[in-house]
Amino acid sequence: MKLGSLKEGGRDGTLIVVSRDLRHGVRATGIAATLQQALEDWSHIAPRLNALYESLNAGDADGVFDLDPQALAAPMPRAYEFVDGSAYLPHVERVRRARGAEVPESFYTDPLMYQATSAGFYGPRDAVKVVSEDYGIDLEAEIVVITDDVPMAATPEQAAGHIQLVGLVNDVSLRNLIPGELAKGFGFLQSKPRSALSPVFVTPDELGAAWQDSKVHLPLLTHINGQWFGAPEAGVDMQFNFAQLVAHAAKTRPLGAGTIVGSGTIANEDTSKGASCFAEQRVVETLRDGKPSTPFMSFGDVVRIEMLDAAGNSIFGAIEQRIEQAAKP
Repeated sequence: MKLGSLKEGGRDGTLIVVSRDLRHGVRATGIAATLQQALEDWSHIAPRLNALYESLNAGDADGVFDLDPQALAAPMPRAYEFVDGSAYLPHVERVRRARGAEVPESFYTDPLMYQATSAGFYGPRDAVKVVSEDYGIDLEAEIVVITDDVPMAATPEQAAGHIQLVGLVNDVSLRNLIPGELAKGFGFLQSKPRSALSPVFVTPDELGAAWQDSKVHLPLLTHINGQWFGAPEAGVDMQFNFAQLVAHAAKTRPLGAGTIVGSGTIANEDTSKGASCFAEQRVVETLRDGKPSTPFMSFGDVVRIEMLDAAGNSIFGAIEQRIEQAAKP
């Protein structure tokens, strides 16, 4: 099934069930007011939501409306936790090679992960607000999974059973702020502002054969200002699958229902597939030409991130956002 949230009903939006073709929706408030509420009692609420989904697709549901992407909030306008991995090692390897550093052996056996911003997510058509272009504005096209309650020390095999939804994220990064923050040895903060989520999250069964081994085996397509930027294969070169990432996050603490776990920037060893972030593109240029030639994003640029199924149908809907200057308070 496919689930989203409308920009109504408070900070957490109003839960809706969305048709498979992404054309129609119906409010699910008689079942759960918000997606967070649904995830907290998923085993009981999911079957009822799925029944409404089947009714919607069959044309039998009441209260159906045409879906307007502009009216959509992020499926989870805020979350208790968002942890983001870096599971695609070609990206890690290239970035480190460009600055003359080797990849530590532990990176191949222990996932990289950081605590990301979760207090608020942009909706799929909301502008990305940044104070200055000097910050080095970048996108990161990624896949996320959303869990129900995950017990502490869950194994990857156990963690796989707690993955209830899948979606996309534009994990906005401010590249020129990252070096100074990492040099302090205490991780990201100012360099990682709000991210944007896809119009809908879907249950893994909606992906069909593309969901295997807790990975999504489809390309993730990115356009910048209407021009193709990249379509790397999400199921290729992923060192750690989502079950492993969830288990890593839960090693020393339980994960609350509604936890979002990101894949990190999708990247393939085959650079002909393009890139999912400007940093990746600039590294490829540096390794090839000795210096980068592609600038980071400017105000007015438009990002579009989408994943299509084998028949060319959009699965999650598109994240499409303009980069805009934020007004100072």
